[in-house]
Amino acid sequence: MGIQKKTKRASGSKPIEIPKTNSLAAEQYRSIRTNLNFTMPHSNVRTILFTSAENGEGKTTTALNIAIVYAESGKKVLLVDGNMRRPSVHHFFGIASRNGFSSLLLKKGELLDTVKRTGIVGLEVLPCGHVPSNPAELLGTAALEQLMTEMKKYYDVIIFDSPSILTIADSKILANKCDGTVLVVSSGKTDKKRIVKAKEALISSKATILGVILNNHELENNQYYEDYHQ
Repeated sequence: MGIQKKTKRASGSKPIEIPKTNSLAAEQYRSIRTNLNFTMPHSNVRTILFTSAENGEGKTTTALNIAIVYAESGKKVLLVDGNMRRPSVHHFFGIASRNGFSSLLLKKGELLDTVKRTGIVGLEVLPCGHVPSNPAELLGTAALEQLMTEMKKYYDVIIFDSPSILTIADSKILANKCDGTVLVVSSGKTDKKRIVKAKEALISSKATILGVILNNHELENNQYYEDYHQ
C-alpha cells in the first residue's frame, strides 16, 4: 500500500494546526492516518510507536501530527513522550514536563492526574517527566505493560514518540510492547544500509511493522511529499 502526494514540508518545530488549515501538509497527514486504518482494519492496534533509524528524521513531528489528525477524526488520543533520553514533546505544546511517563513507570502519580491538555479537542499529552538515569531498565519492568493497559481504558489511540531504533535499546523495548510500529525515514539523509538495519532491529524485537513514512523528498517544483508504505 502506498501514497504519494505533493505537500509543503511540515515544520520541524511545531505541529500543524489542523483545525485552522486545509493545507496540503495537513491532508498528507490525514492520508497517512487513513492508510494506517486500512492497514489494521480488523486488528486491535491501539498503541502505535513512531521511531527512526537515526536522529533528526522527523519522527517526533510526524508522531505529533498523526496524533492531531486522529483526534480530529473523533478519537480520544494520548500522545506519549517515550524518548527518555532527549524528550521534546512538551516543548511543542508549551507544557511542563516535571511529572510524566517516567514518573508513572516509577509508580509516582496517577495517569489521569499526570496527562496534560493540549487545547486540541480529543488530544492529551503525557510528557516524559524527569529524565531517569536508567531508561532501558525502567522500560523493562512490568510497570510498562500495566501502564499501557490502563491507557487503553481511557484512550482510543495511544501514540508513542521514541528515540531512534539504532542508537539505544529503549525503542526496541517499546516496539515489542506496542501493537504496531511505524518507521520514519528522511529522504536523502538516511543511508539505505541503516534503514535495513533499523528494519532488522524491529524484526528482532518482534515488533509489528505497520509501515514506513518517507518524508522530506524534494520534487522538481521545490515542494515536498511524504510517502507511506506497508
